Formats: sequence, structure tokens, C-alpha cells
Amino acid sequence: MADADDVRRLALSLPDVVEIDSEGFDFRVGGKGFVWSYPERTPGLPRVIRTDVAVLYVGDEAEKQALLLGEPDRFFTTPGYDGLPLVMLRLARVDAARLTELVVDAWRMRAPAELTADFDESDLPLPGAG
Repeated sequence: MADADDVRRLALSLPDVVEIDSEGFDFRVGGKGFVWSYPERTPGLPRVIRTDVAVLYVGDEAEKQALLLGEPDRFFTTPGYDGLPLVMLRLARVDAARLTELVVDAWRMRAPAELTADFDESDLPLPGAG
């Protein structure tokens, strides 16, 4: 089971990641977001920042649909994200190893090529370490 602290520890261990000041967590590389806390919107109510749910950049619609259909207990979307290469991940339903895979993949898709070319995943902290 992962949580916001796991997301933060993992994201900040990746090269050139910046955390944007927010009510939850919000990480960028090269000025591009790759994982952040879910800003839940309910009509007629103020936005609620959900740190138990991460929004992940997934690259394209095919990858988004594969995750949504293949792991519906972990991933979901909302109409506000239609047409965007983003999915929401229920952190409590993912272990540290899977979280690492997802966050690193999101980072790789958003990071400048010179960062990803030299990146060695063996430099990451061990899942669950902290």
C-alpha cells in the first residue's frame, strides 16, 4: 500500500524534479507535470485535493485505456480528463514496486531526452525505504 509520502520520496529521487507548492503534491520535470495529487471537483462544492489519489501522465489514449480496462480497481478517470493522457491512481491499491514503475514511466515521458538517456534506475531508493 502506497501513500503520498511514497510518491514524494520517489518523485524527488528522480533527476531534475521540482515540487510545486500545493495543498497536496505536484511534481514536474522540464516544466512539465508528471504526477500530482487529484483535485476532485464536485459540482456546487469547493475543489478537494485528494492526496490518496495520484494523477499520472501516461503518454497516450491507448496506454490510458489499457490501464483503465486492465486494472479498474487501481485506475479511474473522470469526464474532466477525457481526451487527456492522464489517469488517476488509488494509492492504497498499489505496492511500492508498482508505484515506482508508474512514476518512473511518467517521468520518462515528460523529461528532456538528455535526462532519460543517462538515467539509471539502480540509483532509485529501494521500494518502501524511507
